[in-house]
Amino acid sequence: MQPEKAPFFNTRFIQFLGGKNTLFLLFLVFLIGLIIWIFDVVSFVFYPLQVLLANVVLPVILATIGYYLLRPLLRKLVKWKIPKIWGILIIFLALIGVITGLVLLVFPFLKLQLTNLIQEFPEYFKQLVISFDAFLRTSIFSSYYADLEFDVDSLMQQIPEDIGNTLQNAVGGVASGIGKVISTLTGLILAIVTVPFILFYLLKDGEKLPQYILNLLPPRMREDTHQVMKDADKQISAYIQGQILVAICIGTMVFIGFLIIGMKYALLLGVLAMITSVVPYLGPIIAIAPAAVIALVTSPFMLAKLAIVWTVVQLVEGKFISPQIMGKSLHIHPITIIFVLLTAGSLFGVPGVILGIPGYALLKVLVTHMYMLFKRRYNRHETLLENHFEPAIVVDEE
Repeated sequence: MQPEKAPFFNTRFIQFLGGKNTLFLLFLVFLIGLIIWIFDVVSFVFYPLQVLLANVVLPVILATIGYYLLRPLLRKLVKWKIPKIWGILIIFLALIGVITGLVLLVFPFLKLQLTNLIQEFPEYFKQLVISFDAFLRTSIFSSYYADLEFDVDSLMQQIPEDIGNTLQNAVGGVASGIGKVISTLTGLILAIVTVPFILFYLLKDGEKLPQYILNLLPPRMREDTHQVMKDADKQISAYIQGQILVAICIGTMVFIGFLIIGMKYALLLGVLAMITSVVPYLGPIIAIAPAAVIALVTSPFMLAKLAIVWTVVQLVEGKFISPQIMGKSLHIHPITIIFVLLTAGSLFGVPGVILGIPGYALLKVLVTHMYMLFKRRYNRHETLLENHFEPAIVVDEE
């Protein structure tokens, strides 16, 4: 006897997609496309919402980063029987003290080094070009280089003119777009002012926010949503805390190493290495570029010492610091990280480069849980179909 054929909506593939809900899913996709088309046509209606989001996103992101950095300290204070409000006030007072100390003690010296480097860097670049030209004229590639008829003197005369034209164009652009500049500065100032207030309420009520969101959902969705939020919180916390600590360690090691070898602008280059280390893989390349130019112009021996310091820093960071602090919490392959950084940077610029990795980590958590839900549904319907259509076993009676 042939097994009964499953109806269309009871087939294994359709059950995997949701059974009779497949038509509803297709209709929902159609509605989403229609909504996107309507949004594109009447986008001017949503302009106030775009302005609101543009002004809210930056302070919320900054406050969220501060929340994940300060939350372990607040938990430690609460564990020591200190009331949460008093713990938050203690943390804020400590932050004010640290920021004041940095502004009064470190910032003036850092500003002086930055001003000197900006003034002297064109001269460093000229000397680098001249040295490279002399090297090529005496190397085995001298005949090929001579055929290029490259005139270094004309280039040296043209560089100041190009820099002057660039500055004039930049000044003209700033003058023509002064309204936009003022608007950007106003938004940045408002963001800096509002961040402490958002951070205060995040530290105060941030632990209650997940439960509040879960209470808004249907009971059958709460368990899976809670797991997604738990994993997302773990991913964000591990990345932010780990990346900041790793960046501080790299900046400190670079500063100490440059002091030992006598590199100029050691503090400025250490701070630059600390800031750019927030971006994995691409950050160290950006940080080493100005240091390499200065070392090349100073002496070949300084370049060798720079290479030694940078190699030691990268080995210590890769073999000891990152495994201990970051661990394998993100589980993202290095090639994937590079592709995410390049794509996010092309789409959103500097914010995309900084936020691309944690954004990808959150998306990975969401997609992983969605896949697990589909897999659970598929396995359930597969078992039901096998039990329903299993051919009967006929026993011959003698």
